[in-house]
Amino acid sequence: MATVLSVSGSPSPTSRTARLLRHLDARLTAQGHDVIPADVRTLPAEALLHADFDHPEIVRVIERFRGADGIVIGTPVYKAAYSGLLKSLLDLLPQYALEGKTVLPLATGGSTAHALAIDYGLRPVLASMGPAHITPGWFVLDKHIEVRENGAVVVEPAARKALERVADQFSAALGGRVGLEAVA
Repeated sequence: MATVLSVSGSPSPTSRTARLLRHLDARLTAQGHDVIPADVRTLPAEALLHADFDHPEIVRVIERFRGADGIVIGTPVYKAAYSGLLKSLLDLLPQYALEGKTVLPLATGGSTAHALAIDYGLRPVLASMGPAHITPGWFVLDKHIEVRENGAVVVEPAARKALERVADQFSAALGGRVGLEAVA
């Protein structure tokens, strides 16, 4: 199966975006993919802000992008755009870092007014990096993502169904098995 790099562009350690991605990662793993989670917030801030292309952590994340067949990019929406933290990482990647890859863009936010941030903000940047295919993305309202005390993530049923649909489209684009009863 495919190797998927699942990237959270949220600066928050209690991020709903990152938790939603890890929830999605479980579905992709159940479909047979090898999923590698990555949180941009764990990269050294100085290396990101000073564009230190030679920093070992930056080199490592670039190699993870190179080695992945598919990339899931998740971001919270701030002021109608994807996060500045995610932008700082995308700026450090080689121009064609997504060449030949399948990409799934996801976003979370507090208002449906931000839903277009995927298509008008994030998708053009991702497209400029040469992916073979950008699957339909999805926006999930923060209020539809519940994080329980034990850390479990519960996604509101309609949002969960839509998220599963885009995840399955992404998996199918990668050549994965979809419709498994184990992930239903």
